Amino acid sequence: MSIFSIPTIETERLILRPLTVDDAEAVFAWTGDERVAKYMLYTVNPDVNAAREWLGSLEKLENEYTWGIVRKSDSLLIGASSIRLHTDDGSWSFGYNIRYDCWNNGYATEATLRMMEYVRRNHNAKHFTAEHAAENAASGRVIEKCGLHYIRDGEYSSFDGTRTFKSKIYVLNEGE
Repeated sequence: MSIFSIPTIETERLILRPLTVDDAEAVFAWTGDERVAKYMLYTVNPDVNAAREWLGSLEKLENEYTWGIVRKSDSLLIGASSIRLHTDDGSWSFGYNIRYDCWNNGYATEATLRMMEYVRRNHNAKHFTAEHAAENAASGRVIEKCGLHYIRDGEYSSFDGTRTFKSKIYVLNEGE
């Protein structure tokens, strides 16, 4: 197990940077929004302190990069993205979370493609997986734009166990 150092990386329109507890107000803009949290593992954050608590937990994550997504045009923190190494099989899974008012602009795809490029270059990553709630077709389009292919249906539950979602599971195996 390893705690990764989170570098700042860029895309054409975005800066992916480490998140800090100072980002709590901006993070609450999406983690406190029921529309954004609808299919997520977490439940809606009830207040900014819940966002602050989550941000404080990031420094302890093992085998995972988590970035804040900042829009270059106005320096607004619009979301978060992460990519995690699964040490059992060497695969990398990813996820993203974008403010509702920033949906449908290609930001999740742009951030995810850059994360994938980063772990390819720095960890020789070749196997990627992703999963989304079956009802969340927009997330499926992001995953497909990142080159992954649907392989089967699945199911996942929220962290607190109160919600269960039917899901779609995707994979990309490069070099096979």
